[in-house]
Amino acid sequence: MSQHLGNMADILANKLFLHGEVPQWQQKRKVWQSTDTSGLEPDDGLLVTHINQTSKLLETAGTQTAEEWLARYSLQCQRLTLPDLLTQARILTNQAESELNVLQLNLDLVESFESRVRKMIGVYQERIQWLKAGSRKVFGQVKGVRLGVLIDCSDANCSLGRQRALQEALLALLDEQLCLTRQLLLLAFGSDVSPLWETARDINIHTLDEAHEWVQALPPSGSCNLLKALNRVLRVRHLDSLLIILGTCPDQPTEILWDYMQQCLLGRQLPIQAVAYDLSSHMTQELLRSLAETTGGSYHCYSSQTQACWGSDLDALAGEMQRAADVLERTAELRQGLVGDAVQNLLEKVSMEIAGMPPAQLLPRSPNHEGPLSIETPSFLPRTSEQWLKENGLRARRLGLYQFLAPNAFAPREGFVAVLNKTVTSTLHQRAMMQMEWHDRTVRNLHVDPPQLYKYQRCLARAVRRFEHRIQWLSTRGRRIWGTLCEKRVMVVLDLSLDNSRNLVRLQHALRMLLEQQLADKESFNVLAFGSEVRRYQPTLVPVTPSNLQAAWRWCLAQRCEGSRNLLAVLRVVLEMGAITLRGSCGLYLLTTGMSDQTTDSVTSYVAEMCGGSDLHLHVCLLTTDCGLDRNPVPRYASPRETADAMRELARAARGRFHWFQDSDIIESDDIQLLLAEVEKAANYSKKCAALLDSLHRRSGALSPEHLLAADSVPALLTQEMSRPPRLLPPKPTALTAARMRAREDGGEEWGPALKALTRHPCIGSPAPPPAHPATARTHPSTGRRRKRQLVRPAFYTDEGIKVGAVYQTQLWARRRRTEIPTVSLPKEEQICSTAEWLRKLSVTKLGLNLHRLVRGRHCSQRRWSGRNRCPAVAAKYCSHFPTVQIKGELRHLYLQPDELDHYIGQLEQVKRRYLGRLQWLLSGSRRWFGTILEQRVCILLDTSGSTEPFLDLVKKELNTLIWDQLRGKGCSFNLLLFAEGVLCWKSGLVEATDTTCQHAIHWVSGAVAHGGTCTLEALQEAFRHAEVQGIYLLTDGKPDSSCRLVLSETQRMGQARGVKVHTVSFTGPHSSANEFLKKLAAQTGGRFHRCLGDLDGQKEVQKMLTGGCSDEDFPKLPDFEGDDLKKLSEEINKARQFLAEAKSFRVLLSEKQMSSKSL
Repeated sequence: MSQHLGNMADILANKLFLHGEVPQWQQKRKVWQSTDTSGLEPDDGLLVTHINQTSKLLETAGTQTAEEWLARYSLQCQRLTLPDLLTQARILTNQAESELNVLQLNLDLVESFESRVRKMIGVYQERIQWLKAGSRKVFGQVKGVRLGVLIDCSDANCSLGRQRALQEALLALLDEQLCLTRQLLLLAFGSDVSPLWETARDINIHTLDEAHEWVQALPPSGSCNLLKALNRVLRVRHLDSLLIILGTCPDQPTEILWDYMQQCLLGRQLPIQAVAYDLSSHMTQELLRSLAETTGGSYHCYSSQTQACWGSDLDALAGEMQRAADVLERTAELRQGLVGDAVQNLLEKVSMEIAGMPPAQLLPRSPNHEGPLSIETPSFLPRTSEQWLKENGLRARRLGLYQFLAPNAFAPREGFVAVLNKTVTSTLHQRAMMQMEWHDRTVRNLHVDPPQLYKYQRCLARAVRRFEHRIQWLSTRGRRIWGTLCEKRVMVVLDLSLDNSRNLVRLQHALRMLLEQQLADKESFNVLAFGSEVRRYQPTLVPVTPSNLQAAWRWCLAQRCEGSRNLLAVLRVVLEMGAITLRGSCGLYLLTTGMSDQTTDSVTSYVAEMCGGSDLHLHVCLLTTDCGLDRNPVPRYASPRETADAMRELARAARGRFHWFQDSDIIESDDIQLLLAEVEKAANYSKKCAALLDSLHRRSGALSPEHLLAADSVPALLTQEMSRPPRLLPPKPTALTAARMRAREDGGEEWGPALKALTRHPCIGSPAPPPAHPATARTHPSTGRRRKRQLVRPAFYTDEGIKVGAVYQTQLWARRRRTEIPTVSLPKEEQICSTAEWLRKLSVTKLGLNLHRLVRGRHCSQRRWSGRNRCPAVAAKYCSHFPTVQIKGELRHLYLQPDELDHYIGQLEQVKRRYLGRLQWLLSGSRRWFGTILEQRVCILLDTSGSTEPFLDLVKKELNTLIWDQLRGKGCSFNLLLFAEGVLCWKSGLVEATDTTCQHAIHWVSGAVAHGGTCTLEALQEAFRHAEVQGIYLLTDGKPDSSCRLVLSETQRMGQARGVKVHTVSFTGPHSSANEFLKKLAAQTGGRFHRCLGDLDGQKEVQKMLTGGCSDEDFPKLPDFEGDDLKKLSEEINKARQFLAEAKSFRVLLSEKQMSSKSL
């Protein structure tokens, strides 16, 4: 309305309009003439003639799926296919041969057609970029008027680090796509279903605000019960589309979910838009894809690690782009005149011949690829970088910084000199010496010699050049692919699975370089290839001769890629069937391009077991194509990074080396990593040398900044040092005065006032007892203990300024060196270990942040002396200069400076927040109920007696989370036991935690029913019968039916024989007698006790501390945890809060002291 009013005001303000004059442009307008439109191009749908049509086009482009968009802008709709081009050609008949017809096309028409096709390819690329922007990258393009959204909020999908990213992505989805729908239903599911509204709500500002608040407060909610969520949302009527966001494996098997959806959607049109959010399970991804294709919806997959996405919309656009590329290829053939029938038949014949050829023959080859080998004999003994550094490293060449500085480094010493009657501390020369922290965290007095340091830096530079030369040598020729072959007996294994059809020539060329360059000086060798089956060049190792090498190369050329990647089969052939030939040192070099058919844990454990007692080393060489690091990973296989991690773990298990390369360069190599670490160490040493020289020059002022820049001129520096005259320190007055000589001669006479003045003690201001009287015992005024008085020998006196004092023979006390406040470095990732083990490295005391130790010390304690023969109570000499604080009931002088206290408070705040993060991690997920699973092979014992009926369903639900979160996530082997009146085992032994076994275990536990008594001893005995078990987790709510003493004694006997730890989890309330029994049971076997109830309040308090901070050391207060891990960590948190409060009070005291001193 305002726009129309503005237009009307402009019209009224126009004087020509008011006066009725005709504008000049209207007077000169020519008569209307018709325009010829016969030569215009047909409308392609993108022609816009009105602003309303433009808005409508933009709106519809944002809500259309790829199929709907392609229905309008595909090549066929735009008439850009090859038949459309041929319809514009003219048919010419040859007069000599009337049966031969020729098509004639105008060159301009072909060029125009190609230009339009290329323009459409650009449009497709822009559409793909638009689909990969914003929330569409994570969830794809969401379509629907009345849309239902299912969000996976299980513990696995909302774990630490993933919850925040999921919430941000959902908020972007609300703001960009869901706000365009008419009605919306949001529903989160885990173990239970939590809808925001019961029915679909109309989209407005209020509903969007509620949705934002609901998404920001989404909590982790146990396992992934997808079946229950589908049952809930399918009951809602009038929904025309369903969006499922799934990030982990559902609790139900795939077959059950598929059958349920087919039955529910029978006769109902409900398109499903399935989103696999960072989902690694292949079976679950196939389920989502099948649901989307069957219901006419769309599928989208997103990986947060590689930031890659793919789905049905992107596949449709990519297919259309490929068809456009094919059209351009055919038009290029048309340009060359290849349209005749004879040429067409020839092309079809050639295509059939090419289709019958193996793919390997179509790949580009290097010159003389199939020719004979040009064998080279190495002129040196190859070594690994670890062996090479033992002779050429910094430590071997004595170029370590502490090795070089050790002759001129002196530890500070402090001792009592009886002749001087005082403690003497070593000092450093201010111009030639300085203090430096040593590698053992001690402080050394270092004599700095600049010419020697310059020489040392030049030696470091030569060593770095030598390291760089070896790195360059390792990056050339066949060493770029295989590294260095150091063993005398070598077995080469090639991955010739079907996936490597396009890499066959690369693999053959890599083997050719190895046979030519590095095998000539070996004793024996063999070559193996594997796909689904294992193929060997020879049954055993054969000697290295030119004929054998040529025969091995011809055998390799005859091999083809076929089958899957059965890595375990070829390892069994090498390790078991060839065990006789592998006596002695042997190297197994594996060249592969991807993950094996078997799981990484099974292959790694097998290799570690077989290579443990032999001198066989497995070296893994991983080949990745140039586009492998950035391309979208196929859902069936792992990404390149995950593949590298698995292969690296396999090489470590067999004490081998890992080498990861691509066509252009080396990505990772163990040999090169060692050399780079040595280069970094040398650079660090050089920086420390430069810092030493800079500090020395700044202190002494010997050189100007201009001289510092020209510090490489070592002869000039030596000349300056030799020409400078030495500076000698003035001697201290040690000669005795005449009065003291007389006092020395008359020592046996009666002491007068003058002599007493000469022998007055400098510290306490009282005269020393004469030597004729024996020392008597006195009572110390502060401790009440009787201590012997020190004997005085006033035979020798010294002058110190104008003070006079006697010299004692022994030292009264030793002064401590002042402790500096350290800067802590804390790990960010959570370590799976007990709290006791975690605090052995990261406690407040271990980090050097114990405030009482930093403040306490004999040199800072305030002592008051009083006695019968002394002056009245006199305070220490400098009491008025330092504030006085009370540490553990004693008065101490606070000598810490304000900046030191500020640094200490900052470090302790960082440590406290790390403790709170650890506590929050312990209270999240299944760890809140059962603690942390530490072992790899465990037995879980669940009490199903009649007393567990009130909370057994809740325990079973949380146990499902434990299985997926801790057992499956760590790749453990486990077994489940239910005990009541008897013991019921899930399996006869330990099984590996896979997706299938975890689903079966959850299904088996769900059938548990509370009944009968509690046979704890029988359950523990059954668990100890598992030969490989490392830890037993007992989940119970009370005492056993048998004697507690009997259970404790039998468990201790069984646990001591095998070293198996028993961890107990209690479901009872606090301060129960059953908890005391479970604590004793866990403590005697080295296990841990955990009580699962009541910890939710602790999680709220921890969150409050992290967000709002702590007002003092008592508020907010953590709950009284009974579990061992939580209790120890909470005690350490309270200790840190106490030190923090005391440090802040000390800081206030120092500020007040400074203000009072300034006012005086």
